[in-house]
Amino acid sequence: MHDNRFAVVAKAGDRIADLSTPRPVIDEDRLAANISRVQSYMDQHGLNFRPHIKTHKIPALAVAQVAAGAKGINCQKVTEAEVFAEAGFEDILITFNILGPQKLERLAKLNERISALKVVADSEVTVDGLAAHFSGHKPLNVLVECDTGGSRCGVQTPGEAASLAKRIAAADGLTFGGIVTYPKPQSAAAVEAFIAETLEQLTSEGITCPIVSNGGTPSLFEAHLVTSATEHRAGTYIYNDRQMVRMGHCTEDDCAMHVLATVVSRPNADRAVIDAGSKALTSDLQGFSDYGLIVGYPEARISSLSEEHGVIDLSNCTGPRPQIGQKLFIIPNHTCVVSNLFDTMVFHRGGIVTRVEEVAARGLVW
Repeated sequence: MHDNRFAVVAKAGDRIADLSTPRPVIDEDRLAANISRVQSYMDQHGLNFRPHIKTHKIPALAVAQVAAGAKGINCQKVTEAEVFAEAGFEDILITFNILGPQKLERLAKLNERISALKVVADSEVTVDGLAAHFSGHKPLNVLVECDTGGSRCGVQTPGEAASLAKRIAAADGLTFGGIVTYPKPQSAAAVEAFIAETLEQLTSEGITCPIVSNGGTPSLFEAHLVTSATEHRAGTYIYNDRQMVRMGHCTEDDCAMHVLATVVSRPNADRAVIDAGSKALTSDLQGFSDYGLIVGYPEARISSLSEEHGVIDLSNCTGPRPQIGQKLFIIPNHTCVVSNLFDTMVFHRGGIVTRVEEVAARGLVW
């Protein structure tokens, strides 16, 4: 059967208003402004910046981020990192515990291929698995992941961090590279306290900590308050989304990604149906009660999603309501997931297509 996934969806010069939907579209000027704004902030505060490419999964955008001044990139999975290594990136941090022979074998090949690969670990099981595989080979740089309040992965105390760092430093085939954390927002003081105590314990053990990597777009503009950090990681900032608007990190005018959708039905006065469902907008609520913000119709609510349909509640709209055939621009709740739903991204300036990029690392989640 003919594969239509990469059929031409648009070409430079097309109007985005004429595109077939549903389709994510990226505003070039907003994209560039977002990259510049965050890099300038990091430069101002003397922090290395390591953008997380899981938001866009597109090598050309990572090239732009590094060209602006970013130091290396952050990937989440080995397969993502392979795509970006193929694109020429040498400084890659994978912030995920890597377990199992298949992943470790691919990780070893990647480590031989690029000059500055780094991974994380938060348990003896993960460290020992890495050590067993890398013993006798090119050493792998390993950072200890610390839970400083984000309640995801990570060792729970500075003492555990120091102990695991000591185990990494002693292991054949491994090199201790530092510590890494993904904190909850607005917790800079607690993060700094955890890091400072960890560094003190490492120093007492005679262990050098080259990298202290703090992370996350939600805590992006408080990065300078974590004074012991050497770098910050963030991904969502490049596009921004509804969640980031709510958190005060940006305005609607800073959101570079919109999902373009078409009204396909108006069953009654208070309901519209669009051709963008959970396969285009994602079912992530991110704390909202609806599934995206419709530009120009702030009182309309995308109240439910099925796979291919989005149902819009218009009952609170006091002005004109969208009609059948009308195209709508939707700011998604969570832009990172949208990137993984489409094979290509259409970029535009002033509503005119500038380029189409393949989402090269789409679906690479292991």
